[in-house]
Amino acid sequence: MTLEIAVSEESPLEASCDALVVGAHRSEDGPGLTGKGPAVDEAMEGRLVCHLEAIGFKADPGKVVLVPTLGAVPAPVVAVAGLGSEAEAQTSRIRRAAAACARSLGHATVVGSTLHSGGPEGSAAAAAEGYLLGAYRFTSHKTSPPDNGLSRVLVLHAQADEVARGVAYGSATTLARDLINEPPSILTPEVLAARAVEIATSGGFASKVWDVDALREDGFEGILTVGRGSAHPPRLIRLDYEPREPKAKVALVGKGVTFDSGGLSLKDARNMETMKTDMSGAAAVLGAMSALAALRPQVHVVGLIPATENMPGENAMKPGDVIKHYGGTTSEVLNTDAEGRLILADALAYASEQGVEAIVDVATLTGAIVVALGGKCTGLFSNDDSLAQELQIASEEEGERTWQMPLLDDYVSELESEVADIKHIGGRYGGSILAALFLRKFVGKDIPWAHLDIAGTARSDSASDESPKGGTGAATRTLLAWIEDRG
Repeated sequence: MTLEIAVSEESPLEASCDALVVGAHRSEDGPGLTGKGPAVDEAMEGRLVCHLEAIGFKADPGKVVLVPTLGAVPAPVVAVAGLGSEAEAQTSRIRRAAAACARSLGHATVVGSTLHSGGPEGSAAAAAEGYLLGAYRFTSHKTSPPDNGLSRVLVLHAQADEVARGVAYGSATTLARDLINEPPSILTPEVLAARAVEIATSGGFASKVWDVDALREDGFEGILTVGRGSAHPPRLIRLDYEPREPKAKVALVGKGVTFDSGGLSLKDARNMETMKTDMSGAAAVLGAMSALAALRPQVHVVGLIPATENMPGENAMKPGDVIKHYGGTTSEVLNTDAEGRLILADALAYASEQGVEAIVDVATLTGAIVVALGGKCTGLFSNDDSLAQELQIASEEEGERTWQMPLLDDYVSELESEVADIKHIGGRYGGSILAALFLRKFVGKDIPWAHLDIAGTARSDSASDESPKGGTGAATRTLLAWIEDRG
């Protein structure tokens, strides 16, 4: 069921809904209701605040308490969502609270929300996002999907355009999650390309797909080599969102390995279980592209997705192979389970020829970044500090943590090859840095470039805050915020 987010001019004291959501800040004197909360408490003759004080509610971020209204307002229940300290008021807290409410109010069909009331600029958009993210479930293949009753959220007394922006961001992320969560038997490279074309057609912008013959003709040997071991042929996908008078032109590149067995350097069973999510970078790019028609930024965005499986078939690439990538640079393959950088190399070299002012790639690239940063923070590498700062600001706006990692030239010597221009892996240590240094080799001179390694943030083992169990859609909203800031 798709959650509908709508704007209503009804008063929270009169709104016809199954639950009414208000926010609360933490203070020394106890929880302080925000926005329309005091009016609701007055209608309840002070019982709302008394209840919160009696149970010791601290208004911690992400915490929700349900309080019966006993007929004082039309809504039978008030959901009080914690927003933390008022001194630390952020839209990310609003988003998190809305997501927590969506999880807590599955019994309700219609919810009225005042979470944004009295909050910082962008609060209504953040609330709309949060409800969509928290209500997300992937049930496409269940014969009897669980009933999540929540079907409509009324954002009370909010700007319609701001709510629409939040819906665009939230819907982009849920689309990315749907792609990530699809079984690999369904989401093959060919199907991913077809889905991308559907997104372009729906948004009214151009698309192009390279099949095997076209890839061979144009010299995309990295994509072809990785895809050789699979029965499903690889694809390269290009989408173009181009407004009439763009202020900038950028490229987004998303790793689209629809299933990664490791190839001949075969993964063990435990590490292969989640490898349908190895196309999460592609999902983030497609999710972001899907929202551009609604947001209408004045930026020409080129979306590129090299899509392939990495399988150990009879024609699979082998350790020791040398690849001549798009643009002519050669690389030596030493481990076939480090395949993502080989297909990204082709796409980055191609993107560098498209007259763009910046390139951002997104990939579940290395286990090393998970060791370094865990599952709550994306690794950010860049050859341009200004671009890195732009992305950090965008990620902060959207509550998607990033941490800038070093691109140390001291490590370049580890990628020196006896037989090719570069080895595609180095030694045991600094793996995420070495992977980023390899990618940098294929970016055009003087083009600002950033690499988001989402290996730790692309999927979650349990549901919490805005993230469900499974694919998270990480980096989708960061990309959108960055594009909007540019245009």
